[in-house]
Amino acid sequence: MLQIRNLHASINGKEILKGINLTVNDGEVHAVMGTNGAGKSTLSNVIVGNPAYEVTEGEIIFNGKNLLEMKPEERAHEGIFLSFQQPVEIPGVSMVNFMRAAVNAKRKHDGLEPMAAGDFLKVMREKRKIVELDSKLANRSVNEGFSGGEKKRNEIFQMAMLEPRLSILDETDSGLDVDALRIVAEGFNKLRKPETSAIVITHYQRLLDYLKPDIIHVLIDGKIIKTGGPELALEIDQRGFDWIKKEEGL
Repeated sequence: MLQIRNLHASINGKEILKGINLTVNDGEVHAVMGTNGAGKSTLSNVIVGNPAYEVTEGEIIFNGKNLLEMKPEERAHEGIFLSFQQPVEIPGVSMVNFMRAAVNAKRKHDGLEPMAAGDFLKVMREKRKIVELDSKLANRSVNEGFSGGEKKRNEIFQMAMLEPRLSILDETDSGLDVDALRIVAEGFNKLRKPETSAIVITHYQRLLDYLKPDIIHVLIDGKIIKTGGPELALEIDQRGFDWIKKEEGL
């Protein structure tokens, strides 16, 4: 599904990613862990096409297509979704209108007719239940006045509506209490399919306890320096990252 080869990227002239190699196959959940400033969020922003970042070398191939030749909205239409670490508020734009525009834009890209209003509202009700999103929130402006947990649930709700092939969760667990984390993670798990994949960026084992990733990557100073199974995350939870740095001679 996703192949990243020798990816180098900078922001404001400072190199952050220094040669990332990563392959994600259909149905896999990959966790990316690492210290602050290692480049985890930069990686997610580069994949979705944030124009603030400059790719200086390497390639990103998604289902056989060169992502680096696509605009951010084209990447979204191809099936890439990013759940933001700090979801933004959009005053004056209701959740219903926002999601209907997004869903119909993707349908147009796929050669489908716009979804009828009644059908859209039915789907919206079904998906909202998955993440226990209050119906009142759906009628308010996007994220305006939402609590931190509500914003994160809203992100997973949007993911449910758009049905992406690749979901990127950028520190979705940040600021969540135990109950909100469980609801968000269970919502994500209910949406998993054999043909969909995810990259989960996190500092903590507690989110991974719910999501049960297949592969763990450790990103330090712009490079993936170690890859392993779920047991690697448990060892990081117990020992931190210093032992990996020493092991790799960093």
